[in-house]
Amino acid sequence: MTNSNPNVPGNPQHYKLTDKDFAQINRRSLFTFQLGWNYERMQGSGYLYHILPQLRKMYGDHTPELKQIMKTHNQFFNTSNFFNTIITGVDLAIEEQQGIEGEDAVAGLKTGLMGSFAAIGDSVFAALIPAIFGAIAASLASEGNPLGILIWFVAQMIVVAFRWSQLKIAYREGINLVTTMQDRLIALTDAATLVGVFMVGALVATMINVKIPFTPQIGAVTVDFQNYLDMIMPRMVPALIVGFAYWLLGRKNMTSTKVIWIMVILSIVLSALGVLAKA
Repeated sequence: MTNSNPNVPGNPQHYKLTDKDFAQINRRSLFTFQLGWNYERMQGSGYLYHILPQLRKMYGDHTPELKQIMKTHNQFFNTSNFFNTIITGVDLAIEEQQGIEGEDAVAGLKTGLMGSFAAIGDSVFAALIPAIFGAIAASLASEGNPLGILIWFVAQMIVVAFRWSQLKIAYREGINLVTTMQDRLIALTDAATLVGVFMVGALVATMINVKIPFTPQIGAVTVDFQNYLDMIMPRMVPALIVGFAYWLLGRKNMTSTKVIWIMVILSIVLSALGVLAKA
């Protein structure tokens, strides 16, 4: 017999998040979100870990839906630690209402929002606030004033309180998106996906600093391949590298770890041959 209570393991498909769930997510976000950080997926495993108990309650243990959504959440993810639970709140609201059918919407929102939130969160909370309150606290402490320590402590507690409170607010607004503003959710998902595409393009252009240093001399003329490529399309070499990696990922039995090793080995060989160099 199926239990009619939605918040029990016998009926996981209609599980509703509770304050206990929010507290558990916040604790994991504060203390364990970065523990699984790696160069392949960055915060991907941390994101999955900090909501895994709730996913198990919503999808049930050892179900195909749970395995599928776990794979989705374990993909590449990287954003500001100070804003990550805003994305988490909207994500869980969508999954609570739509289940596995909301997978594409969740993936699109995560991809689209993580870049903008990373820029805003790190600029404000990792740079601006520490610079202002750190300068004040250091000035007072250097004069022997104990308020220096207190000001810094209070500032950090306010930041922690902000991080703790934003999850439930984002979850509540996510519920509104799913239930009363479905058309806006579709528009937001499409917009976030588009922003994610732009973000990937910007990362390719700014983070992959590779050029072709090979400049052969043909008679009295020096052939600058990099200059010619830039005239065709600036940052073409980084784009070609990403395209090659994307093609590799589509091969059978290929994993992202194998692609990383292939790119590392090729980079070393081509650099030694003078074909590629750091821009």
